[in-house]
Amino acid sequence: QVQLVESGGGSVQAGGSLRLSCAASAYTKDDNYMGWFRQAPGKEREGVACFHPVTDYIYYADSVKGRFTISQDSARNTVYLQMNSLKTEDTAMYYCAAGRAGLGGACLRQTTVRAWGHGTQVTVSS
Repeated sequence: QVQLVESGGGSVQAGGSLRLSCAASAYTKDDNYMGWFRQAPGKEREGVACFHPVTDYIYYADSVKGRFTISQDSARNTVYLQMNSLKTEDTAMYYCAAGRAGLGGACLRQTTVRAWGHGTQVTVSS
């Protein structure tokens, strides 16, 4: 099973930017996407962004479209989440994930996740 380690979280004021990184130990044939989820206190975990490396299909949650960008450095087995124009409602624990899902945005559903990272905290203050 792939091991995922996140980094890059922290505290920032509203309107600021952060970049999260996720280092994957390997990309197995059983997984066909990488993605980011988040969970705010008292709320369910939700998909933020995900992509399928083979097809280059990318999906974003409506709440982050136009502000967040997911990308990868395949040579380093690393996935990034660039977060711009951060809002206080973006405050959450962010988790890297790998899984298997069909196209059409299914990779934003946590039921398709096969491996999770331990998470990195993002706090946005007003």
